[in-house]
Amino acid sequence: MKITSIGADISGNDVSCSKTLIENIEKDIPDLLKIGAYKAALTNVTGDDVVISAFVEDKNLVDVNHGIVDILRSNAEDMGDINGISATREGAGEGVSYAEANIRQDRYPDAIIMAFDTYGGESFVHKVADSVMKAARGMDNVTDIGGSSLNHNKEIPGVGYVSAETDDPVVVVTVEDIESMAVVGGAMMGAALGNKNVYLVRRGSPSYVIPGSVIMSITAYMNGNVMDLAVPLSEKMKILKV
Repeated sequence: MKITSIGADISGNDVSCSKTLIENIEKDIPDLLKIGAYKAALTNVTGDDVVISAFVEDKNLVDVNHGIVDILRSNAEDMGDINGISATREGAGEGVSYAEANIRQDRYPDAIIMAFDTYGGESFVHKVADSVMKAARGMDNVTDIGGSSLNHNKEIPGVGYVSAETDDPVVVVTVEDIESMAVVGGAMMGAALGNKNVYLVRRGSPSYVIPGSVIMSITAYMNGNVMDLAVPLSEKMKILKV
């Protein structure tokens, strides 16, 4: 089994996703269960970017990925990232962000998804995503790590090709033990925020930050349940006062 996550900017503006857009996507999510997804959800809403994630058996990956893109396409207020998908490597443009990671067969499908949003395609966001993957790599109870930057110029199963111009990366990490979710998520968040001009936001928050900055959301996706980790993890960062 895998987790697959596909992110795209399909909003009608550059700073947020409308309530209507979110509701329409969530209404269509059950269609993914009909074509082979074990669980599926709108996991991240980050500025004007959305991420749809699904737990899926390997044999159904192509169909489910295709179904996710169909949902994004049919609900798009702006076709920007969808238009970047190509059947050939040469024709690919700035497109959807894709990440996948393996899940151990004897474990509940639990994962952490981190998504980023840039206003002007700030290039340093890929360095930030890379630091997040490095922070998770080698930690106890981490099964696998996937990042969308690794899939540029490679064929995305059931989707096609996107170019290296694709921004707003997605990182997925599969975790084997429920008590490790906070440890791994905290390490990922800390690695991201250690970079300059990176800000943590709640799921669904608009990107009202100083231009030249990057925002991120972090979600626990646990056996089909979506939990925004921004608030509980940031609460743990508060300095205790005497």
